[in-house]
Amino acid sequence: MATGDRPIVRAKDVMAKKTVMIDGMATARDAVLKMRSEGVYSLLVNKRSPDDAWAIVVYQDIVKGVILPDRSPDDVHVYEIMTKPVITVPADMDIRYVARLIYNAGVRRAPVEDKGEIIGVITLASLVLENKLF
Repeated sequence: MATGDRPIVRAKDVMAKKTVMIDGMATARDAVLKMRSEGVYSLLVNKRSPDDAWAIVVYQDIVKGVILPDRSPDDVHVYEIMTKPVITVPADMDIRYVARLIYNAGVRRAPVEDKGEIIGVITLASLVLENKLF
């Protein structure tokens, strides 16, 4: 189905399929080292149980929770600085609505979920730079 003369592009079409996970008990140092080694700017935080909510830690959380307050990265745990619950995007959502949701929530990225599992991450940048409408 098309919108006007444009095909519908869905979140799963432009998301980054690489998702990197970390445990909430890991330290901020562990998170930074993992981000660096994996070449990513965010880490999804493992759920503690099936009923738990997803969480995310991004490089801005490191700045706000470790660098600015001058705390040791070895003394700060991911669970102290992460965002939880995190907004997730359905894999089949039209990117026009994904863009609106992410922008209105004031975030730069969101995990993409399909049948309760995270299958990727979508960013505002990927909506512009990687979508097939431009």
